[in-house]
Amino acid sequence: MLSRSSLTWAIVPCLLFLNACGSAPDDAGKQADRPAPNPLVFEISSADGEVEGWMLGTIHALPDGVEWRTSATTRVIDEADLLLVEVADLADSEGIAKVFAQLSTSPDLPDLLGRVSPDKRTALAKLVDKSRFSVSDFRSIETWAAALMLAQVRAQGDPANGVDRAVIVDFDGRDIRELEGAMAQLSIFDELPLADQRDLLEGVVAETQLQEDQSGRLRQAWLTGDEQALEEATTTGIMADKELRDALLIDRNKDWTEQIVDVLDAEDKPLVAVGAAHLVGEDGLPAMLRARGYKVDRAN
Repeated sequence: MLSRSSLTWAIVPCLLFLNACGSAPDDAGKQADRPAPNPLVFEISSADGEVEGWMLGTIHALPDGVEWRTSATTRVIDEADLLLVEVADLADSEGIAKVFAQLSTSPDLPDLLGRVSPDKRTALAKLVDKSRFSVSDFRSIETWAAALMLAQVRAQGDPANGVDRAVIVDFDGRDIRELEGAMAQLSIFDELPLADQRDLLEGVVAETQLQEDQSGRLRQAWLTGDEQALEEATTTGIMADKELRDALLIDRNKDWTEQIVDVLDAEDKPLVAVGAAHLVGEDGLPAMLRARGYKVDRAN
């Protein structure tokens, strides 16, 4: 049985880019060779052009030394009255680990290798061998949780450097509200049908095998605000599975849109800081807010 302390490291809310949060070890050192940072920042305005709030596309883990702040990010952080984030208590690793342990364990589960199709078992066994766990450690760990844990095998970004955490610190003394919280966010996985949990685990195995060739690609897309590359990531790999995409992206965006509109209807101007994957494409938050009559444009 895994202890709670051994689970803590695995709790990184990278719900879409499960194993894309890491990057090559020398990524930070190559920062000077890259285009200037330009992460996604959107301005939300009413139909008559009055600014109502902003959105910032975040990433939940980064290597040391990555500079992501720009004049636009600084301005919206300074000007916003309140902050909306996915999980407000990201620094409470012990509390999140308890939630994870509560949701992720069930007695007498099938052998982990038997939960994937036969052609995926060798690759899954190799992935487990590269982790700090053994196959027997997953005897009581549900399939979705095993997928999240194994997705971190090659991740080299540090959640302590996550943009969400940095912005939460910036808002110390101002109102911070969460769109989901750890329990609700992890419950999304816990409530997936078993077939979708298997697809998630198999997807993690497949994408982890490819990661050496793609290391840092999505982080670079995030850093430069490459909407096309980010949108592609929301429809390929694990996210090509319709049921997973609905559960992990579209349904959440619909729920968040309702919450965001409620806040926009009030007088305070919010900064919505959520994973960048939620801000791109026809199912992204900007598109959903535009459908509600708001103007949403990239901020400079």
